[in-house]
Amino acid sequence: MTDSLLDRPLVPIADESDAEATHAALVDHVEPATARPVVIHVVDTDRQRGTDAIERFESLAATSGLTVETYLKDGTEITDTLCHTAEEVDASAIVFCSRGGSAWFDLLAGGVRTSLIAKSDYPVVMLPTA
Repeated sequence: MTDSLLDRPLVPIADESDAEATHAALVDHVEPATARPVVIHVVDTDRQRGTDAIERFESLAATSGLTVETYLKDGTEITDTLCHTAEEVDASAIVFCSRGGSAWFDLLAGGVRTSLIAKSDYPVVMLPTA
C-alpha cells in the first residue's frame, strides 16, 4: 500500500454521469501530478454503459492532467470484484462518490457501500459531491 489514501485509489464508476461527478470530486482532493487512480466499472449486464463511463472519465482526466488506469470487469458480485481488483492493483483505498439514496436505507438494505465497509481489507472513502 502507498502512503496516502488517495495516492492510488480504486475508483468505481457506474455510468457517464457518475464518471463526471466522481472525477470532479476526485480532482478536488488529489494532486493530479502524483495521484494514480485506478478507475473501474463492474459490468453486470450493460457493457456499453461501462465503456461509455470509462471513456468519459478518461476524457475528463486528460483535461485535468490526471493519469488513470482503467478496468472494465465482468462480475455479478460487485463488492467481491472491487475488493479483488483493489488487491490486484495494490490500491491505497476504495474511493467513490455517493450515488444518491439514503445511507440509513443502505445500512438496512445491505447495499454495495455497506458491503464494502464490511468486507474490504482496504479503507473505503466516500468523497463529497457538489
